Amino acid sequence: MLFLLILILSYACGFFMPWWVAAIIAFLAALWIGKTPWRSFFSGFFAVAFVWLALALFKTVPNGHILATRVATLFHLPGWGYLLALTCIIGGLVGGMAALSGVLVKKAIK
Repeated sequence: MLFLLILILSYACGFFMPWWVAAIIAFLAALWIGKTPWRSFFSGFFAVAFVWLALALFKTVPNGHILATRVATLFHLPGWGYLLALTCIIGGLVGGMAALSGVLVKKAIK
C-alpha cells in the first residue's frame, strides 16, 4: 500500500512540481502508513526509482536520447542507459531515505 501511494502521488506531482516533492511525499506517506523501517525504505526506494525512470523515459524517448547521450558524455558514462540507471539510483535513495525518516519519526513520536 505504501509503495502504491508513493508511486501514484510522486508520478502525478512529477510533471509539474520540483524533484524534491517526491521526498516530501515519501516522508508523509511513511509517516502515515509506514510499518517497519526496512519495508518503508524499500517501498520509498523502488516507488521513486520507478517514477524517475518513467519520467526520464517520457522525456528522453521522443527526442532520440540526444540530450541524455550528451549528458552521459559529460559524466564520462558509456551511454545514456547508464545515466538512466544513475538517475534511478539517486531517485531511489531520495525516496528511500525520506520514507525511512518518516517511519522513524512516527516511531519516535509514539
